[in-house]
Amino acid sequence: MELLCPAGSMIQLKTALHFGADAVYGGMKQYGLRAFAGNFSESELAEAVKLCHEKGKRFYLTLNIFPFDDQMEGLVACAKTAQAIGVDAAIVSDLGAIVTLREEVPDLKIHVSTQASICNSAAIRHLAALGCSRVILAREVSLERMREIRKQIPDSMELECFVHGAACMAWSGRCLLSAELAGRSGNQGACAQSCRWKYAVMEEKRPGEYLPVAEDLNGTYIFSARDLNLMPYLPDLAEAGISSLKIEGRMKTEYYTAVVTLAYRKALDLLESQGRQAFEDGLEMAMNELDSASHRLSDTGFLLGAPRQPGGAEGFHQSREYVARALEGIGPDGEAVFELKNRFYAGETLELMTAQGIRKVTASGIRRLKTGEVLDTFGIAGERIALGLGTQVKAGDLLRGPVRNHRT
Repeated sequence: MELLCPAGSMIQLKTALHFGADAVYGGMKQYGLRAFAGNFSESELAEAVKLCHEKGKRFYLTLNIFPFDDQMEGLVACAKTAQAIGVDAAIVSDLGAIVTLREEVPDLKIHVSTQASICNSAAIRHLAALGCSRVILAREVSLERMREIRKQIPDSMELECFVHGAACMAWSGRCLLSAELAGRSGNQGACAQSCRWKYAVMEEKRPGEYLPVAEDLNGTYIFSARDLNLMPYLPDLAEAGISSLKIEGRMKTEYYTAVVTLAYRKALDLLESQGRQAFEDGLEMAMNELDSASHRLSDTGFLLGAPRQPGGAEGFHQSREYVARALEGIGPDGEAVFELKNRFYAGETLELMTAQGIRKVTASGIRRLKTGEVLDTFGIAGERIALGLGTQVKAGDLLRGPVRNHRT
């Protein structure tokens, strides 16, 4: 199965590729459903696609807004530019956009977005007839229904599903809450995540008197879905005929991308090389690794047929903190150059994240490149430091340590 990871910016793309993604997905400055991600200009997209192809990886472009008539011409122009650059497919939601792109840009592969709410084989057969090559199933499709869909559609049609990351309380993300409350439509890529806000009830004859809806002691978050985590079900998804596993997170950090990509990469490699029993033996370690990055409490969504429960007010959790990113790698006898992200201390045990796995390391001193001084601790984010860690370091490796500030 393909491991498909988010690329909201160039650094996130490079991180996903470094830690084992088979493909990435990202948007240009318009027509995608993550308007506030970094996204790619035309020149940046060309660089991103070139980098992917040099590494034998794929880039899928998100053109998945629901366009009005006055947006269609621009969307088509964007698709033509992307095809000329060499993107491997466009991810599209709207039926009119799909048909128009098939007519105007016939050589551009079309992947049908999860926003299209595709949840039955009849729809997929029609999309296959239109020339679409992949469908990203609606998040509401259960594992059993995935199996049945696979039996009823052409072998040439690929199926993709989301396996990890934030989830929406609305059907396939088609939410109007943000548009109503914040004037920002999620269906145009500008979601304000109004579902994550705290809500109360006001009785008509008691204006200004807000009555809490009892959910827990922290407040009322009845619209907020839990995160999705399908790591334990990778063997079942493979058996069901899923071609691509998608990780959500174009608005998240490169550290999140690194943690989740590496965890799923190692789990998939174990499953494919040694089988289900070896995968299950390593599952606890993989699940613990996923806890290293910031996340809400998670569940399995609709995979097992159960309705999603509200996410509650538990906030975000993580077991490790992002410390630094390697800019220049070097052998075990020398220093590597890092960009600092968060404070740490010389002599404490840290973890070096590499494409091969996690290593325990210790830095005896922190050399600030700007001044040359050697320090016991340093905390100016963005500055360059040199560290001797006694192990091989490659550009793109990440350094992490203990969590110092527990976020909520």
